[in-house]
Amino acid sequence: MIGNKIKPAEIRGTMTVNELIGQMDGCAFGAGRISRACDILEEMQADDVTKFFGLSGAMVPAGMRNIVSDMIRDGYIDILVTTGANMVHDIIEAVGGCHTFGTETANDFDLRSQHINRIYDVYLEDSCFEGLEKKLQGVFGGLDQSKIYSIRELLTEIGKNLDDKHSILRSAYESDVPVYCPAIQDSVIGLQAWLYNQTGKMHVDAFKDMRELLDRCFEAKRTGALLIGGGVPKNYVLQCMLVTPREGYDYVIQITMDRAETGGLSGATLEEARSWGKVGENSKTVQVYCDATIALPMMLAAVNERKQKK
Repeated sequence: MIGNKIKPAEIRGTMTVNELIGQMDGCAFGAGRISRACDILEEMQADDVTKFFGLSGAMVPAGMRNIVSDMIRDGYIDILVTTGANMVHDIIEAVGGCHTFGTETANDFDLRSQHINRIYDVYLEDSCFEGLEKKLQGVFGGLDQSKIYSIRELLTEIGKNLDDKHSILRSAYESDVPVYCPAIQDSVIGLQAWLYNQTGKMHVDAFKDMRELLDRCFEAKRTGALLIGGGVPKNYVLQCMLVTPREGYDYVIQITMDRAETGGLSGATLEEARSWGKVGENSKTVQVYCDATIALPMMLAAVNERKQKK
């Protein structure tokens, strides 16, 4: 079936981000996909859409922390599902630690001897974990020992005790946005919780979040999901549809660099998710194959511009 003609993009020196996205709208490949993602993201901002955000990958170390916290404060996110690692790095920056530029061609044995940890081309010194440990052990020590906390409640307590306005957890606490982290044990937060329980007493129920999250799904009129990468956050967001009467998400955007041939979740297409009933038959979806540190800022800048004009 023949579609519309490809419309070559034209670039002008005074273009805004949204104007650039508008020129990409007539193009194919990745340009057209990012343009469609902006349109879907804009439509997801309707008041009756519950907006899920699945955040995986090293987005905080790469410099996306303020963007995510602004998304929370600006209403782009109603429910955040993320990895323990991203929240570890969020807390590290909130207590004064910093990520620095490095190089992916470094001698990693030399870095180990210098007590430097590498995340592709980002460096993080071991000393930054000292502030993290002090903060977390203080938060754990202030918890009600008679209460059984959910992971979401634990992260809320951590966010409440952070003073950095750019912190994702602090922004979520102040905006009453729940943060779910189903694999929190797979992070330094999990290690610190284990260390605390060697001498202290803290009770966390890993399953307690499920009812709260599913209640939100049942109550939602329409649902949308913006997924960065895959892994646990992607599956946790999408599997919510399996136990609700819904026909799947109404809107889904995924930004990934992974391919589908390996069968891994990060590369699994949104079309595949339809077979599971996670994505609705008539839903609006787009899979953007791009580094999320490129695509996400462009998309937010374009949609923010549209919102301001309205």
